[in-house]
Amino acid sequence: MGGQAAAFVAAVKDFHHRVHRAHRGALYSPLFSVSSAPSVVNLVLKLRLARAAAKIPNSSRNGPSIRSGRKRSISLVPISTETGFGSPEGRLRVAKYDVAIIGSGPGGYVAAIRAGELGLKTVVVEKDPFLGGTCLHVGCIPTKVLLHHAEVYDHFKNGAELGFEVSGLKINWGNVLARKDKIVKKHAKGIEFLFKKNKVEWVQGWGRYEGPGRVSVEKDGKKTQIEASNILLVSGSEARALPGIEPDHKTILTNRSILELPEIPKTLIVVGAGAVGVEFASIYNSFGTQVTILEALPRVVPVEDEEISAELDKTFRKKNIGIFTQAMVESVKKDAKSVTVTFKDKDGKSQTLQAEKLLLAVGRKPMTDNCGLEKSKAKVERGAVHVGPYMETAEKGLYAIGDIVFGLPLLAHAAMMEGIAAVTHIAGKTAPAIVKERIPNATYCEPQIGSIGLTEKQARDAGYAVKTGKFPFVGNSKATILGNHGGFIKVVSDEKYGEVLGIHIIGPLATEILAEAAAVLHLEGTIDDMMSMMHAHPTVWEGMGDAFASVRGLQINV
Repeated sequence: MGGQAAAFVAAVKDFHHRVHRAHRGALYSPLFSVSSAPSVVNLVLKLRLARAAAKIPNSSRNGPSIRSGRKRSISLVPISTETGFGSPEGRLRVAKYDVAIIGSGPGGYVAAIRAGELGLKTVVVEKDPFLGGTCLHVGCIPTKVLLHHAEVYDHFKNGAELGFEVSGLKINWGNVLARKDKIVKKHAKGIEFLFKKNKVEWVQGWGRYEGPGRVSVEKDGKKTQIEASNILLVSGSEARALPGIEPDHKTILTNRSILELPEIPKTLIVVGAGAVGVEFASIYNSFGTQVTILEALPRVVPVEDEEISAELDKTFRKKNIGIFTQAMVESVKKDAKSVTVTFKDKDGKSQTLQAEKLLLAVGRKPMTDNCGLEKSKAKVERGAVHVGPYMETAEKGLYAIGDIVFGLPLLAHAAMMEGIAAVTHIAGKTAPAIVKERIPNATYCEPQIGSIGLTEKQARDAGYAVKTGKFPFVGNSKATILGNHGGFIKVVSDEKYGEVLGIHIIGPLATEILAEAAAVLHLEGTIDDMMSMMHAHPTVWEGMGDAFASVRGLQINV
């Protein structure tokens, strides 16, 4: 490749000098345009450069790429007197990377690995000294570790029913936290290994978009620059706070600081009954904490189907978790040992609660400040970025995925698939379309919740003639074996054609059997398709078969 590359460089230099003489001082913009040069010379330059580029075989940093089968994209970087990017005197230069990714959370690291698999030369910029982002370090993974420990503890507490006599049962909270940290570190190292395996580079520092093909990286007061043909922004989100109520991370907590509590609190108030709120309520309720939830909306887990919300509310109350819906927090006062919350209940009456700790779980906001988006044409609304079908913004070559995308759910798995769509599109291959109604929701409280597609209300509001079916886990033998047969599977379908519009599950292993539901909607399956599918027995999963059959009134086990 050396001789061909040299020929390409020689062609660039030759035409640079010709154009420079014809139009002294002209600067070249990306994509082979010379905005102020004579049009004829500009056209010839484009043709010569395109021919030279076409002679270079498919390559990555280490030679030809068999995996991608795609010609390496070439982008020419202009000089900027403000940033210092580009080559001296306006000379053209090939961008060092095919894609630069700002952020290494689930969306970022998955996009980087897939980009490497597709033969794209890739670099990741990460502000932290480790890879994995919020999800791995202070979100999805550590929370699910604690939920698993809580589930195991519940089994020990109910050991007598299973025939086990358990005495002297105690929680070693320090060991629980140590195992959580061990799992997090293991998977962070795993990402580093996968980066090396797929020839993905990464640098630590604050990444910022500086214009087409340019990213600055700031660390310890020093700035370096990266040139890339495409830039993918994955800056993530942070916890919202209530007006006038700022977390101190000792008494008033966020999803981050509650993971580091040195001991289990005796009492806890959770403000917010979305996924984060109900998961932590479930964790600490199992560990013996008296938990009270305050939710501003009329029901818990408000994004779920109304029947799912009602079932979770009923089950939580049976577990002695206090719940106030339509509760508006008015003030929060703290002292050295506790926090006092004053709120108005749904009847408008003022009430006061006191607890050792308060968790703010009132949603998340995109982190797009200081990311350089003001230097682009990207449309930003309330901090979130508008994108097209393949996650590209209004600024060509600038992509956004994950929690910063306007109109899509803030979910790790959504970010992962968005990242795959973006880099697949960059690689010039057919990219998967991101369809909001095909994104599954999984909430890991006890009982678990898994859902995908339209709720019954959403389907009716959309004009469908809706037909539903519901199968309770009380009729499922494996659920009985597990000693966990509360809840149900609800199917929402179109009455005319039998198309499955949504599936909503609350009960044992809901987040696992959700897999079949996701496949059905992804493949646009019908009730009759699924009724003819054989399900293994005895499994919790076979409840899906009865749920589909119940739409036709043909369920077997209830």
